Amino acid sequence: MNATTGDMVKPHGTAQLRTGALTLMETVGQSLSAMAPTITPTLSIAVVAGLAGIGCWLSYFIGTLAIMIVAASIGIMAARHPQAGSYFLYIGRSFGPFAGALAGWSMICAYVFTGVAAMLAFPIFLGDFLAAFGIRLQLLSQDLLLLVFAGIVTCVAYRDVKISSRAGLILEAISVGIILLITAIFVRLQGTALDPGQLQLSRFRVGSVMSGLPFVVFCFVGFESAATMARESANPRRNVPLAVMCVAGFAGVFFTAMAYFMMFGIGNDAALLAKSAAPFEDVATKAGLAWASLIVYVAAMISLFACCLACVNAVSRLLYSMSRYRFLPPSMGRVHDIHRTPHRAILLSGVALAALSVAISPAGFLNAYGYTGTLASFGFIVVYLALCIVAPLDLKRSREMKPLHALVGIVGAALMLFVIASSVYPVPAHPYDLLPYFFLLYMIIGAIGFAALRRRSPQTLSLIHHDMEG
Repeated sequence: MNATTGDMVKPHGTAQLRTGALTLMETVGQSLSAMAPTITPTLSIAVVAGLAGIGCWLSYFIGTLAIMIVAASIGIMAARHPQAGSYFLYIGRSFGPFAGALAGWSMICAYVFTGVAAMLAFPIFLGDFLAAFGIRLQLLSQDLLLLVFAGIVTCVAYRDVKISSRAGLILEAISVGIILLITAIFVRLQGTALDPGQLQLSRFRVGSVMSGLPFVVFCFVGFESAATMARESANPRRNVPLAVMCVAGFAGVFFTAMAYFMMFGIGNDAALLAKSAAPFEDVATKAGLAWASLIVYVAAMISLFACCLACVNAVSRLLYSMSRYRFLPPSMGRVHDIHRTPHRAILLSGVALAALSVAISPAGFLNAYGYTGTLASFGFIVVYLALCIVAPLDLKRSREMKPLHALVGIVGAALMLFVIASSVYPVPAHPYDLLPYFFLLYMIIGAIGFAALRRRSPQTLSLIHHDMEG
């Protein structure tokens, strides 16, 4: 049975998403906010330093090359298929609607747990900030803080996509600017930007540098989220690919430079950097800039808010688009009459972030941040791998594929496979050893659900071949 446009879910009322509302800069803001680049020097870089040692900056550089290949693949698909929901459509049109549904399911997990990780990191920085004034947060007040934080994020996302994307861009630009200013000050205090120790590649261990790649990739996740907003972006065939490529490129330069200068600032003591719960603060303090710690905490909290906001935006657009293809309940496809946002999907996203954050907080905020961030990375990496394969295939169908496209796809897929393999072998410490299997269970649940849908309503899965978005 062939599906027609009439088979698609009709939204209640006449409201639709606000087409063309986002400028190029606001589209960039969605990806930049979801990635939250400020969190890498203020927290995440300690993990990479522990794995890659003094070759930390090289691990970020190699990771940048891998991510740029993925970004190029996303750019190809975004230019050819500019729809809300993006990733499940990209993959579904090449590998079939069942694979597409699983890709959307994977990305929902990815964005939800990225948002949860950001929410759980917020009390860490707020606690450090308040501790400077002798104030200690109790667990109950921290959980209440998480609920309030989630409520504010949800309200901003609920009202207007233009406001939320612009707010994300402004907040992230402020936080990154603060980090760069402080970095410039302590580099000036060093009297030189050249660190002979880090420029002697013979000192690097290849295995160590490569072992840092899985977490390096996690530092980038979210850069692709502009594609989920394609329906609401002006000139999406141009702006979405440009936003994805620019954000990935900027992040690569920023992360690599920060890894280099932070290692330089801490005297090339990778072990000390790896043990730090506040790596950027420790580097600034060593450089005689202890006063900067409070500013860094504020910058990190600003970045985390922007990240959560972008994640709610991205999850809600995936829920919206998948529901309108009948992969999810029709209520997720409803659009607010005034605000023109998928308000039901936004509310569900906000509730999910709040509930999961409070549920896992007893594990300790720093531990919980690591667990949820790792789970999120699995959801992204699986889809990144598929995109590297799908992009050249999509070009081949239209007879536009060139040997370079195939080569880029192969290299990108190989790098993503390496990252996946590195997450399970050597076997990571407990409970990280269980996380790949939790993600696998989540995907199996989704597969069972979509398989049941296929048996119950065979025509539903074929809707992915039609451009519902107009």
